[in-house]
Amino acid sequence: MMSNGERLLQKKYGTEKKATAFYDNQFLSYLNQHMSSFIAEQEMVFISTSDRSGNCDASFRAGTAGFVRVVDNKTLLYPEYQGNGVMASLGNISENPHIGLMFIDFFDHSIGLHVNGEASILERDQLSSLALSAEKIKELNEVEGDRALQWVAIRVEEAYIHCSKHIPKLKKEDKEIRWGTDNNKFKGGDFFKAKLSNKDDNF
Repeated sequence: MMSNGERLLQKKYGTEKKATAFYDNQFLSYLNQHMSSFIAEQEMVFISTSDRSGNCDASFRAGTAGFVRVVDNKTLLYPEYQGNGVMASLGNISENPHIGLMFIDFFDHSIGLHVNGEASILERDQLSSLALSAEKIKELNEVEGDRALQWVAIRVEEAYIHCSKHIPKLKKEDKEIRWGTDNNKFKGGDFFKAKLSNKDDNF
């Protein structure tokens, strides 16, 4: 959905023709089969949320390939695993359902996919609200087990490409994933020394 800000700046900087071509050729209000297949291959996604006042938060989610499920061409579903207990993203969603997801394939195609929409939080016993079959719900619960503490369902409003020209090609290496751990060492500890910092320090 084009915002007024987009339109005003396109006019100001003379990019209206280029933007219109993008909207006409790359912009969908649903997930086509190619997008769905792309999402099913991804092991990570970056998410953006904001509270009711517009204060923003960006976060990262990862899992096994296809951990973000395409329920249908207008619906995505991903599990919420144990985090730091702050509930920043879920807290924002509880106030403001708008969410942006950025899938980036750094390893094969060096391409990205934006998906924007409205999110809702589901408890594990609420998956049936998505009109999933009992077999599908059983499969989700068996695959994710106790790792999925909640689920986030997204009603897709926009889906479009993020071009590859500035996306680096990375090499994937093995790493043991310690699901659900609260071990400070495996979580990264106080890597940025925030605990030891003087909160009144000014640069």
